[in-house]
Amino acid sequence: MPHRKPLILVVDDDPGILKLVTLNLELEGYQVVTARDGKSAIQLAENQLPTLVILDIMMPGIDGFQTCQGIREFSEVPVIMLTAKGRTEDVIQGLGAGADDYVVKPFSTEELLARVRAVLRRAKFPEEMPQPPFVSGDLLIDFGRHQVTIDGEEVMLTPTEYRILCLLARNAGRTITQDQLLTEVWGQEYCGDTHILQVAVARLRKKIADDPSSPKYIVTRPGIGYTFKKP
Repeated sequence: MPHRKPLILVVDDDPGILKLVTLNLELEGYQVVTARDGKSAIQLAENQLPTLVILDIMMPGIDGFQTCQGIREFSEVPVIMLTAKGRTEDVIQGLGAGADDYVVKPFSTEELLARVRAVLRRAKFPEEMPQPPFVSGDLLIDFGRHQVTIDGEEVMLTPTEYRILCLLARNAGRTITQDQLLTEVWGQEYCGDTHILQVAVARLRKKIADDPSSPKYIVTRPGIGYTFKKP
Protein backbone atom coordinates (compact mmCIF):
# COMPACT_ATOMS: atom_id res chain seq x y z
CA MET A 1 0.00 0.00 0.00
CA PRO A 2 1.63 3.33 -1.04
CA HIS A 3 2.56 5.78 1.72
CA ARG A 4 0.08 8.65 1.94
CA LYS A 5 1.75 12.00 1.35
CA PRO A 6 1.14 14.61 4.07
CA LEU A 7 -1.97 16.69 3.44
CA ILE A 8 -1.51 20.38 4.19
CA LEU A 9 -4.36 22.86 4.61
CA VAL A 10 -3.33 26.38 3.55
CA VAL A 11 -5.55 29.26 4.68
CA ASP A 12 -5.11 32.82 3.37
CA ASP A 13 -7.47 35.40 1.89
CA ASP A 14 -4.73 36.63 -0.47
CA PRO A 15 -5.04 34.56 -3.69
CA GLY A 16 -1.45 35.38 -4.67
CA ILE A 17 0.03 34.00 -1.47
CA LEU A 18 -2.35 31.04 -1.58
CA LYS A 19 -1.19 30.16 -5.09
CA LEU A 20 2.51 30.65 -4.28
CA VAL A 21 2.44 28.54 -1.13
CA THR A 22 0.34 25.81 -2.78
CA LEU A 23 2.67 25.57 -5.79
CA ASN A 24 5.81 25.27 -3.67
CA LEU A 25 4.28 22.70 -1.35
CA GLU A 26 3.10 20.59 -4.28
CA LEU A 27 6.57 20.79 -5.85
CA GLU A 28 7.89 19.29 -2.59
CA GLY A 29 5.44 16.40 -2.94
CA TYR A 30 2.80 17.45 -0.42
CA GLN A 31 -0.94 17.24 -1.03
CA VAL A 32 -2.64 20.62 -0.56
CA VAL A 33 -6.17 21.84 0.14
CA THR A 34 -6.92 25.54 0.48
CA ALA A 35 -9.37 27.90 2.15
CA ARG A 36 -9.77 31.67 1.93
CA ASP A 37 -11.65 32.24 5.18
CA GLY A 38 -11.72 30.90 8.72
CA LYS A 39 -15.12 29.22 8.58
CA SER A 40 -14.16 27.14 5.53
CA ALA A 41 -10.81 26.33 7.13
CA ILE A 42 -12.42 24.90 10.26
CA GLN A 43 -14.78 22.77 8.16
CA LEU A 44 -11.93 21.46 6.00
CA ALA A 45 -9.79 20.71 9.04
CA GLU A 46 -12.61 18.63 10.51
CA ASN A 47 -13.56 16.84 7.29
CA GLN A 48 -10.19 16.38 5.53
CA LEU A 49 -8.04 15.69 8.62
CA PRO A 50 -4.90 17.45 7.33
CA THR A 51 -1.44 16.61 8.64
CA LEU A 52 -0.59 20.31 9.00
CA VAL A 53 -2.34 23.68 8.77
CA ILE A 54 -0.69 26.87 7.48
CA LEU A 55 -2.87 29.71 8.71
CA ASP A 56 -2.78 33.45 7.99
CA ILE A 57 -3.68 35.71 10.92
CA MET A 58 -5.16 38.71 9.12
CA MET A 59 -8.38 37.53 7.46
CA PRO A 60 -11.82 39.15 7.28
CA GLY A 61 -14.56 37.69 9.45
CA ILE A 62 -13.04 34.92 11.54
CA ASP A 63 -9.36 35.82 11.88
CA GLY A 64 -6.48 33.39 12.26
CA PHE A 65 -6.55 33.43 16.06
CA GLN A 66 -10.24 32.48 16.17
CA THR A 67 -9.74 29.90 13.42
CA CYS A 68 -6.91 28.25 15.33
CA GLN A 69 -9.01 28.15 18.50
CA GLY A 70 -11.87 26.62 16.50
CA ILE A 71 -9.60 23.89 15.13
CA ARG A 72 -8.23 23.22 18.61
CA GLU A 73 -11.72 22.35 19.83
CA PHE A 74 -11.51 19.04 17.96
CA SER A 75 -7.94 18.55 16.74
CA GLU A 76 -4.31 18.77 17.85
CA VAL A 77 -3.08 19.04 14.24
CA PRO A 78 0.12 21.14 14.03
CA VAL A 79 -0.53 24.76 12.98
CA ILE A 80 1.92 27.27 11.49
CA MET A 81 0.77 30.89 11.75
CA LEU A 82 1.65 33.49 9.12
CA THR A 83 2.15 36.87 10.82
CA ALA A 84 3.11 40.39 9.74
CA LYS A 85 6.71 41.52 10.21
CA GLY A 86 7.49 43.04 13.59
CA ARG A 87 4.18 42.06 15.21
CA THR A 88 5.60 40.33 18.29
CA GLU A 89 2.21 40.49 20.00
CA ASP A 90 0.70 38.54 17.07
CA VAL A 91 3.31 35.81 17.51
CA ILE A 92 2.57 35.49 21.21
CA GLN A 93 -1.20 35.57 20.69
CA GLY A 94 -1.00 33.03 17.87
CA LEU A 95 1.07 30.61 19.92
CA GLY A 96 -1.27 31.14 22.83
CA ALA A 97 -4.24 30.28 20.61
CA GLY A 98 -2.68 26.88 19.95
CA ALA A 99 -0.26 27.36 17.03
CA ASP A 100 2.94 25.29 17.04
CA ASP A 101 5.09 27.63 14.98
CA TYR A 102 5.04 30.86 13.01
CA VAL A 103 6.54 32.42 9.89
CA VAL A 104 6.88 36.19 9.54
CA LYS A 105 5.74 37.91 6.33
CA PRO A 106 7.34 38.61 3.94
CA PHE A 107 8.93 35.16 3.92
CA SER A 108 11.01 33.17 1.47
CA THR A 109 9.67 29.87 0.19
CA GLU A 110 12.82 28.21 1.54
CA GLU A 111 12.06 29.48 5.04
CA LEU A 112 8.44 28.33 4.89
CA LEU A 113 9.37 24.87 3.58
CA ALA A 114 12.03 24.52 6.29
CA ARG A 115 9.41 25.31 8.95
CA VAL A 116 6.98 22.83 7.39
CA ARG A 117 9.62 20.09 7.48
CA ALA A 118 10.51 20.94 11.09
CA VAL A 119 6.90 20.87 12.28
CA LEU A 120 6.15 17.60 10.47
CA ARG A 121 9.32 16.10 11.96
CA ARG A 122 8.20 17.06 15.47
CA ALA A 123 4.74 15.62 14.84
CA LYS A 124 6.22 12.15 14.30
CA PHE A 125 6.86 10.07 17.39
CA PRO A 126 10.13 8.11 17.09
CA GLU A 127 10.27 4.41 17.83
CA GLU A 128 11.34 4.03 21.45
CA MET A 129 12.63 1.20 23.58
CA PRO A 130 9.91 -0.11 25.92
CA GLN A 131 10.00 1.67 29.25
CA PRO A 132 7.68 1.87 32.23
CA PRO A 133 5.25 4.77 32.53
CA PHE A 134 6.39 7.88 34.38
CA VAL A 135 4.26 8.76 37.40
CA SER A 136 4.32 11.96 39.44
CA GLY A 137 1.36 12.49 41.75
CA ASP A 138 -1.77 12.21 39.63
CA LEU A 139 0.15 12.71 36.36
CA LEU A 140 1.05 9.66 34.28
CA ILE A 141 3.01 9.52 31.02
CA ASP A 142 2.59 6.30 29.04
CA PHE A 143 5.55 6.47 26.66
CA GLY A 144 4.44 3.43 24.68
CA ARG A 145 1.07 4.98 23.85
CA HIS A 146 2.30 8.58 23.75
CA GLN A 147 -0.48 9.30 26.20
CA VAL A 148 -0.69 11.62 29.21
CA THR A 149 -3.35 11.35 31.90
CA ILE A 150 -4.20 13.39 34.98
CA ASP A 151 -6.07 11.46 37.65
CA GLY A 152 -7.01 8.89 35.01
CA GLU A 153 -8.34 11.44 32.50
CA GLU A 154 -6.47 11.76 29.20
CA VAL A 155 -4.91 15.15 28.49
CA MET A 156 -4.83 16.13 24.82
CA LEU A 157 -1.38 17.54 24.07
CA THR A 158 0.08 18.66 20.77
CA PRO A 159 3.18 16.70 19.68
CA THR A 160 5.34 19.67 20.69
CA GLU A 161 3.79 19.89 24.17
CA TYR A 162 4.21 16.14 24.60
CA ARG A 163 7.89 16.33 23.66
CA ILE A 164 8.50 19.15 26.16
CA LEU A 165 6.81 17.21 28.96
CA CYS A 166 8.69 14.00 28.19
CA LEU A 167 12.07 15.74 28.03
CA LEU A 168 11.51 17.44 31.38
CA ALA A 169 10.06 14.32 33.06
CA ARG A 170 12.91 12.09 31.88
CA ASN A 171 15.31 14.57 33.46
CA ALA A 172 13.29 15.10 36.66
CA GLY A 173 15.28 17.02 39.24
CA ARG A 174 17.64 18.51 36.65
CA THR A 175 17.36 21.97 35.13
CA ILE A 176 17.01 21.91 31.36
CA THR A 177 18.10 25.20 29.82
CA GLN A 178 15.97 27.13 27.36
CA ASP A 179 18.40 26.44 24.52
CA GLN A 180 18.50 22.72 25.37
CA LEU A 181 14.71 22.56 25.18
CA LEU A 182 14.59 24.54 21.94
CA THR A 183 17.28 22.36 20.35
CA GLU A 184 15.84 19.03 21.49
CA VAL A 185 12.18 19.80 20.81
CA TRP A 186 12.20 22.29 17.92
CA GLY A 187 15.68 22.03 16.38
CA GLN A 188 19.01 23.86 16.44
CA GLU A 189 17.68 26.66 14.23
CA TYR A 190 15.21 27.71 16.96
CA CYS A 191 17.87 28.52 19.60
CA GLY A 192 17.14 31.89 21.17
CA ASP A 193 13.43 31.90 20.25
CA THR A 194 12.19 32.28 23.82
CA HIS A 195 8.69 33.37 22.70
CA ILE A 196 7.84 30.00 21.21
CA LEU A 197 9.23 28.14 24.24
CA GLN A 198 7.61 30.25 26.95
CA VAL A 199 4.17 30.17 25.35
CA ALA A 200 4.38 26.41 24.70
CA VAL A 201 5.34 25.74 28.34
CA ALA A 202 2.51 28.02 29.53
CA ARG A 203 0.01 26.08 27.38
CA LEU A 204 1.37 22.77 28.66
CA ARG A 205 1.08 23.92 32.27
CA LYS A 206 -2.51 24.98 31.75
CA LYS A 207 -3.42 21.57 30.31
CA ILE A 208 -1.86 19.62 33.18
CA ALA A 209 -3.27 22.02 35.81
CA ASP A 210 0.17 23.19 36.92
CA ASP A 211 -0.05 26.62 38.57
CA PRO A 212 3.21 28.56 37.87
CA SER A 213 2.85 30.38 41.21
CA SER A 214 2.73 27.05 43.06
CA PRO A 215 3.94 24.39 40.62
CA LYS A 216 3.27 20.71 41.20
CA TYR A 217 5.37 19.60 38.25
CA ILE A 218 7.31 22.21 36.27
CA VAL A 219 9.45 24.78 38.08
CA THR A 220 10.69 27.86 36.20
CA ARG A 221 14.34 28.80 36.63
CA PRO A 222 14.18 32.48 35.54
CA GLY A 223 16.58 33.26 32.74
CA ILE A 224 17.87 29.66 32.73
CA GLY A 225 15.20 27.09 31.94
CA TYR A 226 12.83 24.62 33.60
CA THR A 227 12.96 21.73 36.07
CA PHE A 228 10.46 18.90 36.50
CA LYS A 229 10.05 18.19 40.20
CA LYS A 230 11.26 14.75 41.25
CA PRO A 231 8.30 12.45 42.00
